[in-house]
Amino acid sequence: MKLFIAGFDTETNTFAPLPTGRRGFEEGFMAHGDATRRPENYCSAQLHIWRRRAEERGIEVVESLCTYAEPGGLIVGSVYEDLRNEILRDLKAAAPVDMVLLALHGAMAAEGCDDCEGDILARARAVAGPRAVIGAEFDLHAHLTETMVRHADILVGYKEYPHVDIPDRAEELFTLAYDAARGTTHPVMALSDCRMIGTFRTTEQPLRGFVDRMKALEGRDGILSVSLSHSFPWADNPDVGAKVLVVADGDRAKAQALADALRDEFFAMRRALAPRFVDFDAALDEALATDGGPVVIADVADNPGGGAPGDSTFCLRRMLERRITNAASGYYWDPMAVKFCFDAGLGARFRLRLGGKCGESSGDPVDLDVTVRGLAENPTQRFGRAVGPLGAAAWVEAEGLDLVLNSLRTQVFHPEGFAALGLDVRQRKIVVVKSIQHFHAGFAPIAARILYAATPGALSPDFANLPYTKHKRPYWPRVEDPFRQ
Repeated sequence: MKLFIAGFDTETNTFAPLPTGRRGFEEGFMAHGDATRRPENYCSAQLHIWRRRAEERGIEVVESLCTYAEPGGLIVGSVYEDLRNEILRDLKAAAPVDMVLLALHGAMAAEGCDDCEGDILARARAVAGPRAVIGAEFDLHAHLTETMVRHADILVGYKEYPHVDIPDRAEELFTLAYDAARGTTHPVMALSDCRMIGTFRTTEQPLRGFVDRMKALEGRDGILSVSLSHSFPWADNPDVGAKVLVVADGDRAKAQALADALRDEFFAMRRALAPRFVDFDAALDEALATDGGPVVIADVADNPGGGAPGDSTFCLRRMLERRITNAASGYYWDPMAVKFCFDAGLGARFRLRLGGKCGESSGDPVDLDVTVRGLAENPTQRFGRAVGPLGAAAWVEAEGLDLVLNSLRTQVFHPEGFAALGLDVRQRKIVVVKSIQHFHAGFAPIAARILYAATPGALSPDFANLPYTKHKRPYWPRVEDPFRQ
């Protein structure tokens, strides 16, 4: 038996001003057939698991491209085609294969292609042929499409947000694909559109219970896998929106019935599922009124993990105006400012212009008299058990605020990114993080309270009024009952 594995992952914000080019993938991670011979990271974790599981069973493994770019705007068309074609060439050279397992995102879009994953799966099917078992693991924020379902045998999505279950889903996908390749199961899939667009937190009820119920349904009565894709709201895409996907053993009608039932249950909870956001001033007021600390405030609209630049100054400016002190904030993506801090050196005091460089969604630069408190060439932070780089980074203090600036655009995952520079955020009253939800796993254990602020920026949480042109179906919350339209 022969297994082919590859990974190609980024999340595309079609409203973001940042193009996603080859350098973005190279800076994120890029390995040409040797990712599993390098240390495991966020991008390669699935491939490591698939290789280990295959080699335990004596299965030959052929490994191709594994690459990841920090979310941004549309992938440059030629870059997408080059990376896609590398996978297809390697697959053709490896043929015949019994299994193809791909680590994809599900919300990739390139110039001229709204559905990159559907395109990859369709072309992989044409190369591998109808008898190969093709499976893909996708992000919880995928746009599930009929093309993806038609050309894959098994799709498995992350269930958790933050995505702490990526390794678990990789194990699940391998088991399902291996069983299908041996002929012990015959997976079929069904998709159901929830007609909802938003962000939903699996750390909170009632969604926590819904996800637990999904897991309990698997492995019983012919149901192999259940995925709820929340989709990625900041994408002008024909298929944006939450969907339920069910994989059943040989019974498509059963899969469709369960997918529809779970869709109805999810839709019925829509008001309870809608996340609470407050404006930033209200978040500051609530934080100051909370006993103890730190109170963690998410600057959700400037989350690099959703394609935002990570250099907006709206929250920083407001904290300065209100004379907030004993507060930390990060990460501010500003390679030039980081360079100035390194040039000045530890302990230096000077006038620094910070942030506000990428466009209207970044706000205006802020000029501050700063003291350089910490410098690090290669600090990292954990996301689950994977380790991610921040690039060269600096901790500066100004007017009672501690700010972390970095040179490799990334969202905040874990307090250790601050600690790598010597900043212990547990000692601060307020911590403002540029992230929507992935910070939760790392910060919840130390936070007195967590608040989500509807800040200005590239990721507006006003889901009813996002400027879609390609998505034509009615959806909640734009209309009250899209199933009656």
